[in-house]
Formats: sequence, C-alpha cells, structure tokens
Amino acid sequence: MKICCGTDIIEIERIKKSIEDENTGKAFIEKVYTLKEIEYCESKKRQKYQHYAARFAAKEAAFKAISGQLENKYEIGWKNIEITNNEQGRPQLKIIGVKLEDIEDMDLSISHCKEYAVANVTLLKK
Repeated sequence: MKICCGTDIIEIERIKKSIEDENTGKAFIEKVYTLKEIEYCESKKRQKYQHYAARFAAKEAAFKAISGQLENKYEIGWKNIEITNNEQGRPQLKIIGVKLEDIEDMDLSISHCKEYAVANVTLLKK
C-alpha cells in the first residue's frame, strides 16, 4: 500500500475577484464548479467566497494527490472532482467520469478563515 497526499492554500480574495469579474466571472464558475458546488456556496450568502475558495483548494489538492495515477495530467478536469458534504457536514471528495485504478480510499480536510482557504487530500493506493 502507498499513501499519497496533496495540499493547497489559496487567498479567498483571489477567488472572489475571479468570480466577480464582469467579463469572465460566469465562465470561471462554470468551468471550475459543479452545479451542486455552486448551489452549496451560493447558499452561504456573505461567506460564499470562503466556500468557493475552499472547494478550489480541495480540487487543487486532489489533483496533486492523484497526479501519480494519471498518464496525462489533462485526463482530469475541474468538474471531474466534486466536493460535497455528507450528512454530518463533513466534506467529501468524489471523482466523476475518470477511472482511477488501485485507489482504496480517499479523505479530504478543508478549512478557511477570513483571508485563506486550505485543503488536504490523502489517498490510500493498493
């Protein structure tokens, strides 16, 4: 067995500027986030940018953790990774439309404060 991990940190203000850009904001959201993620983040009202940033960091961390499984880094895109919450509110990671061999389990931890969002993805490979 092998343990692989990925970590990412991002400035919340950077994501906020990308989303609020009148020329590219809509395209940015549609490129990076799934409908479930958008609905969740938008439901957070004043704190929505923290949640968008946390999901962005989680996707980046996931890319880093699974990169060794891919022959070509372009095999996976932003929307192939979805961050949702389980019944207890704990974030969970789902890979959509990409077959990754030998991954036994994955775990995700995210956190955010006023300025930054951080995420860590750990996976257990057979």
